[in-house]
Amino acid sequence: MRYILSLVVAVSLSAATVDGIKIHSTVTGKGPKTVILVHGWTCDETTWQMQVPALAKKYRVVTLDLPGHGMSGAPKDGKFSMDLFARAVDAVRSETKANRVVLVGHSMGTPVVVQYARLFPDHTAAMVFVDGLVSIPANPAGNAPNPNAMSGPDGKKAREAMIRSMFSNSTTPEMQQHILSMMLGAPESTAVGAMQATFDPAIWKGDVFQEPVLGLYADNSRLGDHDYMKTHFPNLEYKEIPGTGHFLMLEKSDEFNRLLLAFLDKQKF
Repeated sequence: MRYILSLVVAVSLSAATVDGIKIHSTVTGKGPKTVILVHGWTCDETTWQMQVPALAKKYRVVTLDLPGHGMSGAPKDGKFSMDLFARAVDAVRSETKANRVVLVGHSMGTPVVVQYARLFPDHTAAMVFVDGLVSIPANPAGNAPNPNAMSGPDGKKAREAMIRSMFSNSTTPEMQQHILSMMLGAPESTAVGAMQATFDPAIWKGDVFQEPVLGLYADNSRLGDHDYMKTHFPNLEYKEIPGTGHFLMLEKSDEFNRLLLAFLDKQKF
């Protein structure tokens, strides 16, 4: 385990695979209802270290490392996709023998859980978007990060600059160190491939989802496309947590956990 949980028991799982890739996951808590927490681009399951103990008092909490991230394996052909990420999540869900689950996705994890809901609607009880991307411009080339800039001699410098732009006044030096170590520790191939998968036009279908959705966003988040979400996720609750940046679940964990638990407690799954 890469972080210490108090008052709860965490069990690492390793049997789940997708396309021959081993997927690392951890189950904490023994509640009858299961919540799956999905990290973002070049992150890992430690993204949720401030949520797991609080949620596990009432729910069975599953965290995982997506393919190419953390302690999970990477695709041998080097090809990443939202389908691959969503199927990795489902492999973990199946391993835990959960049926209907609530999926929480941070940043890139939001399009992952949306893709999951497309592929596995029968297993999707509700979704939570954590400062996550819900739409891209019609011509994203000038408005989105360039995956190719994340590689080569200046790739790491570009990645670090991008990561630091996600911080706010509430991101403590300790948090910054953890986030930088986590995200810069991901392989260059993951940084490039996962970003390409995120901005693949094929996944941005503009379809409508009827599942309950909670949007938890940073203060004045540039990702909080509220008008789009109201149209495409009609059963939406939207909250911004004041004084936060992209890693709001770490920066204001008590407020974040309170809002998340209030939403979970209303769901039937």
